[in-house]
Amino acid sequence: MISYAPLITTLHKQKISKKELQNSIKASSATIAKIGKDEYISMKVIDDICNYLDCSIEEVISHIKNAKDDAE
Repeated sequence: MISYAPLITTLHKQKISKKELQNSIKASSATIAKIGKDEYISMKVIDDICNYLDCSIEEVISHIKNAKDDAE
């Protein structure tokens, strides 16, 4: 599973609101809502976020291994 928790932390550190991010990268409100629900967004949007925030991808997303993967 992909988590956008690092993005929320990065936004907080840089004192940038989700609305400001949305406007700056020209993302839709639906895309911002997907981030809030840890749903899929395109790599293009992730790239835009990294470029705008001048940060690495690790400061935007993290991977959380699924419990079922541990059982295999």
